[in-house]
Amino acid sequence: MTQDDWDAQAATFDDQPDHGLRDPRVRAAWADLLLPLLPPAPAAVVDLGCGTGSLAVLLAEAGHDVCGVDLSPRMLDVAGTKAEAAGVSVDLRRGDAADPPCPPSTYDVVLVRHVLWAMSDPSAAVTVWVRLLKPGGRLILVEGRWFTGAGISADECERLVLARREEAAVTRLDDPDLWGAPIEDERYLLVSRS
Repeated sequence: MTQDDWDAQAATFDDQPDHGLRDPRVRAAWADLLLPLLPPAPAAVVDLGCGTGSLAVLLAEAGHDVCGVDLSPRMLDVAGTKAEAAGVSVDLRRGDAADPPCPPSTYDVVLVRHVLWAMSDPSAAVTVWVRLLKPGGRLILVEGRWFTGAGISADECERLVLARREEAAVTRLDDPDLWGAPIEDERYLLVSRS
């Protein structure tokens, strides 16, 4: 998808329960999933393809130093408004998640949700993301293979990560609280700590 495509979705993007995290139950489910995976605050976290910033703001509220990168200026505008309303600071940068405007070896955590599947070269993207990590940093991917046929399977995602890292743990994300409704497709979390 192009910048124009994402810009066009910015106004309604948060209508999806897992995008906007407006439902307290959905928001709590994402906090319960992600926060225990992060080092103690304030960890340096980059959220690539941050969209409207829901996860970036969630992590900033927990005391982390968060940078959000997105291709869409309109998505970043929404993210900025959201961060301001929450009273937190998020460093928002316009850029391509495949080649983010971030220096290597800078982050304790690279978080990427529902982005890898959309990359023209997923293998190259994972290589770039791993380079952003400090030694001992954590790569956290939330992906899926959806009922529409789009997406990337857990097996493929794991293979891509293990070509660059020693470890990758995959957990199925079938809790309806994460999505605001029951799901029947493949959604998962991949965490690589080394």
